[in-house]
Amino acid sequence: MPAVTADTLTLPRVTGPAASDTERPVRSITTGPRGYEGEGFPVVRAFAGVSAADLDPFVHMDQMGEIEYQPGEPRGTDWHPHRGFETVTYMIDGRFAHQDSHGGGGLITDGATQWMTAGSGILHIETPPAELVESGGTFHGVQLWVNLPKKDKFAAPRYQAIEGGEVKLLSSEDGGALVRIIAGDVGDERGPGSTYTPITLAHATIEPGARVNLPWNRDFNALVYVLSGRGTVGPVAHPIHQGQLAVFGPGDRISVNAADSQDSNRPAMEVLILGGRPIREPVFHYGPFVMNSKSELVAAVEDFNAGKFGVIPPNALMPHTAGR
Repeated sequence: MPAVTADTLTLPRVTGPAASDTERPVRSITTGPRGYEGEGFPVVRAFAGVSAADLDPFVHMDQMGEIEYQPGEPRGTDWHPHRGFETVTYMIDGRFAHQDSHGGGGLITDGATQWMTAGSGILHIETPPAELVESGGTFHGVQLWVNLPKKDKFAAPRYQAIEGGEVKLLSSEDGGALVRIIAGDVGDERGPGSTYTPITLAHATIEPGARVNLPWNRDFNALVYVLSGRGTVGPVAHPIHQGQLAVFGPGDRISVNAADSQDSNRPAMEVLILGGRPIREPVFHYGPFVMNSKSELVAAVEDFNAGKFGVIPPNALMPHTAGR
């Protein structure tokens, strides 16, 4: 898993708990079903079965892959619209190309993140680059949808490219876990991502038998999704494994422990840790649109059909078929 790595012994350590800090209890653990997205790439629907209130301000999350494609097999999405939220694509392993109707674009690779604010409306495409389609290779990432509050639903579209080397790196207290902060704060440390909705997004690699215990904003909800491996979460050590999501209750800190032994093909436990300040507004979600009312969804469809989300640029990126 080549997402950014570092020697944890040389990094700043996560701040330990204060005497008054409380551990967040685990409220639920769910298992995400498997499915397919876009032109047929495999995903785990990480948030399936979890209430919208527990997820707020997040709307949707897919773990994309992990898969080892043969030549000609890689798949992505074709051009499609979005309005009313932000899409976050974090590539852990492999490459994904992005282009949108407002000039954003680039190659997302090995630990990089693209953060697209759809806002008032945008068209975009995410697809494996031609060379990956021709050669095959590993593909593994996450796509997260972050809701926008009503006041920002029609913000101007924006694109951020966050390279893997730009994320903030921390070590757990015991030195056994590497924490990559993509956006938001963990204690006094801050990631590079700029967000409309206050959130924290981090990826931790926890060595067998190690523990990560993070300070967490009391105003935020708290979620831990296991990308690979197994271990326990929370103060009473609830078992959790790959493809499962833990929802935490209130408190000051989040704890995750890696099991002493892991799968032979994955030497450490990998988790995505995320949370944000709930927006607590009505959410009407239809396909690629996330709005506050049914009438706003209807308007989004009408505006898209009327060409108000921009146009596909000349010489646009398109899905590549091997041999073509």
